[in-house]
Amino acid sequence: MKIALVHDYLTQKGGAERVFELLCRHFPTADVFTSLYDPQKTIDLSDRLVKTTVLQGVPGATKYFRMMAPFYYPAFRALDLQDYDLIISSSTSFAKAVKKRSDAYHICFCHNVTRFLWDTQTYLREYGDYQNFYPFIEKIFRLMREQDLKYSQEPDLYIANSTTVAQRIRSTYKKNAIVINYPIEASQFTFSDRKEDYYLASARMISYKRLDVIVEAFNWLGWNLKITGEGPERDKLKAQAMGNVEFLGHVSDSERKQLMSNAKSVIVAALEDYGLVPIEANASGTPVISYGAGGVLDTQIPGTTGLFFRRQAPESLQAALIKGQTIDWDYSKIRDHAVNNFSEKAFFGQVDRVMEKLPIFA
Repeated sequence: MKIALVHDYLTQKGGAERVFELLCRHFPTADVFTSLYDPQKTIDLSDRLVKTTVLQGVPGATKYFRMMAPFYYPAFRALDLQDYDLIISSSTSFAKAVKKRSDAYHICFCHNVTRFLWDTQTYLREYGDYQNFYPFIEKIFRLMREQDLKYSQEPDLYIANSTTVAQRIRSTYKKNAIVINYPIEASQFTFSDRKEDYYLASARMISYKRLDVIVEAFNWLGWNLKITGEGPERDKLKAQAMGNVEFLGHVSDSERKQLMSNAKSVIVAALEDYGLVPIEANASGTPVISYGAGGVLDTQIPGTTGLFFRRQAPESLQAALIKGQTIDWDYSKIRDHAVNNFSEKAFFGQVDRVMEKLPIFA
């Protein structure tokens, strides 16, 4: 059986790219396709040949990949995948549009519906440089939404990373999805049951991550907070923060691993589609205090692996932080929950069971 693995673009290294990296390892003989590829800024595919679209030849395309949005659908439609029996796409937007043979099968690992098209105002708040172009952008996006709906019908099967995303797929694309929570590399995280006197937030500094809520809560409590990550909100957040809040900027994977394992708790204030950070924290034996909506509802057990706060407001987070101080956390149990439920082995065990039932394997 000839397999093609397809990802939207490999120009950054986020949660979706980490999942695609795992898919590439699980299917070592599959051919890899993407629209744009920058090996210096994305996942490590070693000597794997990565086939790209015509967009790769556009000067500056890998750097300004978001500006290429109107051209991705035709670029993916132009890929020749007629030789492949199974297509596995990894997509938050465009890769699901690839064409297949009539007797081939297409599985889409969908990280979300195309968010910039269906939640445009939230997206533009994150990337404020584009806000001034909204009237022009909206006209283009209106046409792109039609394309997105059309090409969303291409996959034969959707696999969603969370119940929240499965609901969005059903609501927006009118397609059902199987929920398989995406994994982490549990072996890459260090367990510790000796916690130091600080809390940790690890996120890009963009508006929807709601780091402002976290900073304000810790301003009032006076407890030690460390924040890793960069982004356009950094200066604003630093101006807001008191002396007990430390901004570490970009840290290495090894530094981040140690920070997670030694923190009292990892704090998440965003409404995440899924969210790997809470699972990474749990794999380190660290409880998570998170906004109780979105992907964490699939991954966290209140009172066992962490706590929820119900409003994205400092006082709501403060109440959860204070309650967390009263809990005698079982750090080993927290680690076991992550390893048993969100490891590569658990993930691909579910994937393989789903694939065994597909018509193509009959």
